[in-house]
Amino acid sequence: MRLATILNRLEKHKSFVYGSARWEEPADGPALVIPIRPRKNSRPVCSGCGRHGRPYDRLAERRFEYVPLWGMVVFFTYRMRRVDCRRCGVTVELVPWCDGKHRLTTTYRWFLATWAKRLSWTEVATIFRTSWDGVCRSVEHAVEWGLAHRDLSGVKALGIDEVAWKKGQTYLTLVYDITGATKRLLAVAEHRIEASLEECLSSLGTKVCDQVQYVCSDMWKAYLNVISVRLKQAVHVLDRFHVMQGFSKAIDEIRAEEQRQLKRDGYEPVLKHSRWCLLKRRENLTAKQTVKLAELLRYNLRSVRAHLLREDFQRFWTYCGSGWAGRFLDEWTSRVMRSRLEPMKKVARTLRNHRELILNWFRAKGEISAGAVEGLNNKVKLVTRKSYGFRTLPIAKLALLHNLGRLPEPNCTHRFC
Repeated sequence: MRLATILNRLEKHKSFVYGSARWEEPADGPALVIPIRPRKNSRPVCSGCGRHGRPYDRLAERRFEYVPLWGMVVFFTYRMRRVDCRRCGVTVELVPWCDGKHRLTTTYRWFLATWAKRLSWTEVATIFRTSWDGVCRSVEHAVEWGLAHRDLSGVKALGIDEVAWKKGQTYLTLVYDITGATKRLLAVAEHRIEASLEECLSSLGTKVCDQVQYVCSDMWKAYLNVISVRLKQAVHVLDRFHVMQGFSKAIDEIRAEEQRQLKRDGYEPVLKHSRWCLLKRRENLTAKQTVKLAELLRYNLRSVRAHLLREDFQRFWTYCGSGWAGRFLDEWTSRVMRSRLEPMKKVARTLRNHRELILNWFRAKGEISAGAVEGLNNKVKLVTRKSYGFRTLPIAKLALLHNLGRLPEPNCTHRFC
């Protein structure tokens, strides 16, 4: 079977034919060059309006890089025709294997974009003997096509969070679709201010925002302000993970301060190596940590009191309705405000200020959770780590949407599942 026959099976282009391939051996390795020529009496297509026009003249031969074959670089060569179009004037023709001024064929760009999900862009460029810019443009092409063809009609629940991106307290605002099993990244914006979330929601469109039924976020004020305006019809849930996160910080702060106080006063350092005994749930303790916690419970320590208050609050999540849960929350915060444990009192004030949003967890019937958001955040950090960080925001957006956006792809021959 000849190479031209194989190409006609894989990449058949109307009005164009493949010529005889030739072998070249440049300094960087062997290459296969396949000429393409237009069929006799075929008319070129105007790249401006897409209509057929009269041939005007021919340009110099141009090379288009194709998918490598047996470790060899493959090039298509073609002399572009210019079109004398009645509407657009004299323009360069439109060819089916490439668009614009790209030197990579469309098939090859999809090929590189697929591998860019599995390896770093530098590794992909090295393996397939192309440039890093070529891989970047391939990913950009895949993301643009995917964003234009993705279906957002089933988005019912959004997860909103931020992750640290660079040094110096630089953050990215991330909006996820956490509806059912379709966990995916929808939008990315720099910083964690109100304008960042506004930018993300605007990119989704008003129609998508109006169909959202649930929103899950943390207690960051900038996000709360935007959600109350742009997603006011949705049930806004402050998830269990973000609520309990404040308890861990408060207990750890009390434990550290009390340990220093015991050391200054010359008492036995009973709190030494006790951090995880107090922070972990009892069912997650190791045998050694269980023994250590049992020893600590014999002392009247502020750290132990804070731990017991946290364990008592766990009953809050066992209620079935928001009514009784609200009564328990009010009673628990009242007790904490009399405890003289300032970090825990700070937690109680936070719970009081966000009382209605916390009770929305019951109104949503536990259908959404920030666990999916935190899992996707870990994948965001993995993508960033794989490339040892990104220097510019546009490149970071491309990589994150390409890896986590679950964007659609066209059916093609060189596809890897």
